[in-house]
Amino acid sequence: MRRVLVLLVAATAACGPIEYVNQVTRTAATSVDEARAVDAARYAPYWWTRAIEYLHEARAQAAHANFQAANRFGRLSTEAANQAKADAIRRAANPALMDEITPPRRTPKTGSEGLAPVVDDETPAGLAPAEGTP
Repeated sequence: MRRVLVLLVAATAACGPIEYVNQVTRTAATSVDEARAVDAARYAPYWWTRAIEYLHEARAQAAHANFQAANRFGRLSTEAANQAKADAIRRAANPALMDEITPPRRTPKTGSEGLAPVVDDETPAGLAPAEGTP
């Protein structure tokens, strides 16, 4: 009976590293490599950055033997890499879609001195400075 209990505990303790090898080493790393192959860094920079940062964090968590967190970050990396790959393929096929990732140019709201005003559309009225306050 004691031997069975020891084997059961040993088997469940090993699930974290085994799942890590499957989730991070195989699945996430492969997904990131596939996204790299379609130039996701250029065509889907948001999802690409998210994928590689999550993969990096998964490996860092595994180095601290926190396999549950490592597996979670591995899954997030896989999802982001798959999205990066899909977006990169779509944008590479239609360069007009690159406008989706290029932020529009904003012209700053200027006051009489050429400086941005203290109060703008996003400042709640209760937080606005009193009139004549520099």
